[in-house]
Amino acid sequence: MWHNYDMKEDLTKLRHARSAKDFPGIDLEEDEYVEVAMRRSGKGLILIWAAEALGFVVLTAILILVMNGGGGSGLPGLTEAAKNYLYLVIFGLCGVLLVTGTAGTFIYKDNFLIVTNKRALRRARNNLLASSMNIIELQSVEDVSFHKSGMFDYVFGVGTVRMATVGDETTYILSYVDEPHGEIKTISKLLQKVKAKGTEN
Repeated sequence: MWHNYDMKEDLTKLRHARSAKDFPGIDLEEDEYVEVAMRRSGKGLILIWAAEALGFVVLTAILILVMNGGGGSGLPGLTEAAKNYLYLVIFGLCGVLLVTGTAGTFIYKDNFLIVTNKRALRRARNNLLASSMNIIELQSVEDVSFHKSGMFDYVFGVGTVRMATVGDETTYILSYVDEPHGEIKTISKLLQKVKAKGTEN
């Protein structure tokens, strides 16, 4: 029995060391390690960059009209000064689109849900200046589930993970997640294990 206990302790230390290396931004306790880590799927970026691409197409069409200004197929009556001003506006808007797309990508990716053998950590970022980290003790989690809604979810095989807590009925969500076939089962088993320990104590 003592030998088995030592093996379990060594395995816990090994898993802790690996989790600390893989997730340096998380302050893990000495006997804590990551069980499940979920991030948003890269497929969700299609929505961001499709909107950006549409914006670039519209600006390119306007640019062509301006370049042909004065001709039959362009914008009539444009002086060189007006053209130069419109060029400046169009290229400025292209820069804005590029910046907003890059910022949107960063915001989208900086959302995750990490479940350790003790806690769940939900990082939520809504914009460049606002983010939050919710730390939930596993004993407080009542239910974890995965839902799909809308055509995009079904076509691309993504959905929303929901984690509900006991008492205040707070629900933590992470959208645009690839179907977590094994992850939800792992979390559910972990919750059962933690609650069984709590009952024993």
